[in-house]
Amino acid sequence: MTALTRMLALGRAELTLLGRNRLALYTALLMPPVMAWALRNGIGGLDGLDLDKAGMSLDEMAMTAGFGFVLLFVVHQNLVSAYVARREELVLKRLRSGEARDPEILAGTALPAVLISVAQCALLAVVGVTRLGIRAPARPDLVSAGLVLGIVVCAALAAATSAWARSVESAQLVTLPLFLVSFMGSGMAVPLELLPGPVASVCELLPLSPVVALLRGGWLGGMGAYEAVGQMMTALAWTGVAVFAVNRWFRWEPRR
Repeated sequence: MTALTRMLALGRAELTLLGRNRLALYTALLMPPVMAWALRNGIGGLDGLDLDKAGMSLDEMAMTAGFGFVLLFVVHQNLVSAYVARREELVLKRLRSGEARDPEILAGTALPAVLISVAQCALLAVVGVTRLGIRAPARPDLVSAGLVLGIVVCAALAAATSAWARSVESAQLVTLPLFLVSFMGSGMAVPLELLPGPVASVCELLPLSPVVALLRGGWLGGMGAYEAVGQMMTALAWTGVAVFAVNRWFRWEPRR
């Protein structure tokens, strides 16, 4: 078997397990659109939030925030639970004793989450353009780059975060910090353009901030090449930090 066939086999097995876990499946499929809908209706009732200043409508902000919810729920949260569950069941240890190398095991486990996240983002985009009247993406290349980098960052952070969870139940808790920080500070709930200058400068360095910026800049337009490269470099830097953490702290055997 080649590396690709091994990863596909692992991904198929992981997809089967995900289908049997109804709670994880419903969370992955339903939570992102529900959160985007709740965000839209919640912001619609807030006074003083001038979205025109950020160059977007309420629907456009909610839809691009929906991409972030897909990354957080489908990729990060789902993968943390998957890595912890497979570790505690000794699946990772058994796989590691076979032909598959460490990156293949991690990538194969992440494959279903990656495919579901891409499908959900595509569905959100189609619904937004056809049903909500949102303008089509101005720069599809930047949208694609933001989505790919977001998946890579969230998957790498999921593998690193799983080291801190002692059980599948506690895996839900260790995902909360990234969710809260990203929701409040990465431009999902409030665009960074509407935050005070010093606060926005700090929030721009958060893990999902460059991803949200690329998604919105690609969808709404107005992002220059220099800014786009800077956002990509920030996302790649976070990926490097997460990969280092995985190599240093990822656990392949149950915690005792």
